[in-house]
Amino acid sequence: MARGEWLDPTLARIPFGEWSTRWLATQGHLKPSTRDRYERILAIMVLPTWSTIRLSGITHAEVAGWVTGLTVAGYAASTVRQAHRVLSLALALAVRDGRLLRNAADGVRLPRSAKGDKMFLTHDEVARLAEAAGSDGLLVRVLAYTGLRWGELAALRVGRLDLMRRRLHVVEAASEVQGVIIFGTPKTHQRRVIALPRMLLDPLAVQVARKSPAYLAFTSPDGAVLRNSNFRHRSFDAAAASVGLTGLTPHDLRHTAASLAIQAGANMKVVQQMLGHASAAMTLDVYAGLFGDDLEAVADSLDVAAETAADFLRTKTAQQAVISLPAGGRTPSDLEVYEWGGRGSNPRPRDYESPALTD
Repeated sequence: MARGEWLDPTLARIPFGEWSTRWLATQGHLKPSTRDRYERILAIMVLPTWSTIRLSGITHAEVAGWVTGLTVAGYAASTVRQAHRVLSLALALAVRDGRLLRNAADGVRLPRSAKGDKMFLTHDEVARLAEAAGSDGLLVRVLAYTGLRWGELAALRVGRLDLMRRRLHVVEAASEVQGVIIFGTPKTHQRRVIALPRMLLDPLAVQVARKSPAYLAFTSPDGAVLRNSNFRHRSFDAAAASVGLTGLTPHDLRHTAASLAIQAGANMKVVQQMLGHASAAMTLDVYAGLFGDDLEAVADSLDVAAETAADFLRTKTAQQAVISLPAGGRTPSDLEVYEWGGRGSNPRPRDYESPALTD
């Protein structure tokens, strides 16, 4: 009994190893690559510790100690966080299933993942890299100017290119699971449309000429589905090193696309749509630093707006100071505007009682 809640204690006597199998069987919504990753994390990092422990025997303190142990063992912070997530997801199902009152993994402090520096290429660097990549140069330029994920490029079919309207439709993505290529939906399960720069149209037209709409737009030299590791070994890594970009990855070209789009004036929402992020918040989290120059632009715009408003007020005040004279009256050069201290005071002409003005 706890807080008025009662659970059948026999339901929590199931070992975690058995429960994890049941949990994984309920994850039919996962993409194959994600499911494969979860299975490997369970086998290597989770089950060695928790397999024989009953659900009721898993405590918050022990989970915290397990997380610390993984960190001490040398696992990267991001890997530790993934392992904790898998354990937590399995326990969360046990809570919803009425086997546990609470999730022992909730609230455990996790190591912070260090964010590596992203590489953003300039237009000139993209051009030099594409040239160095030889026959793969167009592939490099497409990645750098569309922001496609590698799997989206590998799954791009000829029929998804509308060169007349300068549009590329992102509908599929390819992933490699235990050496097997699997086609599925894009990462966020959302289709999107990307505008193609004009410079890519003619080369793409040549690339897909005489190919059926169902054919892949880009393939390996032997006509197979592109694999990231093979592409890097075949041409990309050597090309990057030859132009002084050692360490560059194909995914860095996606970051480059975001950077170049922002430099061209794209706002955060446009970049989000181009990259296929689930939300603008995700885009901001990844690329916030690239919007830094916008702060100065906003400040400059405020300066211009404030100065324009001030100029308008000065002009309006000057116009109000001009007095319309009746026919035959004195000319404006005979008038002088006096400074009056009171609010709403009116300007008056010099010698306003002269006959010329009082007749």
